[in-house]
Order: sequence, then C-alpha cells, then structure tokens
Amino acid sequence: MQKRKLGKSNLEVSALGLGCMGMSFSYGPPKDQQEMIKLLHAAVDRGITFFDTAEVYGPFTNEELLGEGLSPYKGKVAIATKFGFNLNQDGSPGWQGLNSRPERIKQVADASLKRLKIDVIDLFYQHRVDPAVPIEDVAGAVKDLIHAGKVKHFGMSEAAARTIRRAHAVQPVAAVQSEYSLWTRGPEAEVLPTLEELGIGFVPYSPLGKGFLTGKMDEKTELGKDDFRSTLPRFTPEARKANLGLVDLLGEIGKRMNATPAQIALAWLLGQKPWIVPIPGTTKLHRLEENIGAVAIELSADDLRQIEDAASKIKIEGARYPEHIEKMTGL
Repeated sequence: MQKRKLGKSNLEVSALGLGCMGMSFSYGPPKDQQEMIKLLHAAVDRGITFFDTAEVYGPFTNEELLGEGLSPYKGKVAIATKFGFNLNQDGSPGWQGLNSRPERIKQVADASLKRLKIDVIDLFYQHRVDPAVPIEDVAGAVKDLIHAGKVKHFGMSEAAARTIRRAHAVQPVAAVQSEYSLWTRGPEAEVLPTLEELGIGFVPYSPLGKGFLTGKMDEKTELGKDDFRSTLPRFTPEARKANLGLVDLLGEIGKRMNATPAQIALAWLLGQKPWIVPIPGTTKLHRLEENIGAVAIELSADDLRQIEDAASKIKIEGARYPEHIEKMTGL
C-alpha cells in the first residue's frame, strides 16, 4: 500500500483510508460486531493505516467498535474522530444541534480516548462548524489538547475556505474532510486551492457517492427506512435514473483499463493531488479489496482530461442533503 502525507503535517497514512461509519450507523441496522472486527483486521493486513469514526456514529458504538478492533495495532494505525454535536440524552441516534464550546470539545476528547482505547487521538476533527462559537476558540481548545498530549493533529470537516484560514492561524490544521467525488465537486472552487496554499491535507468522504458510483444501484434499488440515503434528494428514484450517465462513464473507462467503476472513481480522486486521501466505507471484504485495487491504477493526464471533459457534460440531479443539513456545511 502506498503512503501519503496529509499536507505539511507529519501525519503519514495509507493512500486510502477506511470510513467506518456504516459499520454501526446510517446504512441500515448496525452490522455484526465480530464480523466488523474481522474486516478491520483485514484492512490492516492489506496495508490500510487510516481509520475514520466519530462520537455521533451510533452514538458511541462506532468508536467502541474501533477501540475493540484496532487495539492490537496500537501505535501502528492512525484513528481520526470528531466532535461538534450535542447528542440525544437518551442515547438514541442523531443529535440536538451543534456544540463546539471549548469545554465540550475537551469532554469529547476524554470520552473518545476511553472508547477508542488509545492514549492520543491522531486526528481530531470539528465535525461541523458551529456558528455560535468563534472558530479561534475551537482551534484554541484543540491546541490545548495537543499541548496536553491528548491529540496529535487538528482537523475540520465541511468548513469554508475563510473559516479554515482563521482556524489555521491559531492552530495549524492538518487535514480538512469534506464530501468530494465526481458527483460532488464543491470543494474545487475555494477549499482545495486554500488547502494547497496552506499545506493542508484533504480527506474526501463519500468518495463513491454514498455507493452510487459503484454501479451497483439504479432507480429500482430499494432503500430501507433505516438507510439515511432514503432521505436524500439525490437518491430519489428519479434523480438516480438521471444520474446514471456518470456511472456509465466510469464503467466505460473501467472496461478500457480492466477496472470497476468504483476503482476509476477512486483513482480519479487519487490523481487530483498527492495530498488527497479518500476514505471509502464498506462492510464487505470483497468491496474493501476492490477499493484497495484503485491505488494501483494510475490515470494519465490524458485520462484525467478525458474524464473531466465527459463528466462536465453530465448534469447531476438532486441536492446532496436536505436543506436543514446542507445549511450546516460550508460555514
């Protein structure tokens, strides 16, 4: 497995990470814990050293899963987790608004360290920007945690370029995580140029369009009520039908290169910048192996241009989130 450095930080990780949310949360019922622990071990055995979780995934159960599954590899893998929400008091899934107050950030760090069974959090992201708390205070709280030896690196998720700059001036940001793929290109306008200028790494989540870009879904695919994609405008049957053109494009390129649509989608991301580390999620070993196979696919400048030209002619239908969630992004 190739390695990549997240910007100018000294955080070196596998070129592909593993997003772990779906093992416990959002994509139907939680998966069997022992099966998921086996999958985590398989990922490490195949060279993945970068794992992504958050306290809100469950809540708590995803961090507990990683704490159990990755404890044999302490010091050999990097775990990223996140703060930023008030969780439901009854422990049910979801949250009661944003909360990035410094005292809350420090509480989350202590609780996450226990659940993850680690001594230090490798990368601690603000999950969403909290407009009620100055970003300088958030960065200052993480700076305190770094000085206390509880956190190694500060990250941000779905933040706007100007917010990233303000935070970075207080405590250097090692990585920014936002949704980015061939069907979600928003970060290209301002965020990616800012990260390049400041030397910050980029971690695309949902790099396979929440599963759509794998080519395994169409307008007839049934989504259960406990699958959060059933609430997303881009996943209505009409939108899925309209967006299949992008999947067809990936399939055509894949045939030429003896690769799957998912592998081309990931190779496209890896080919954008050397400081980009996608974190596709999966709960299946064969999908994990398929995703890892993308690292060996090198798209030439000509390949990337052809994909760009073809993709630019395809209009993506449907917003990626309902309006109330979209409002929490890009502050």
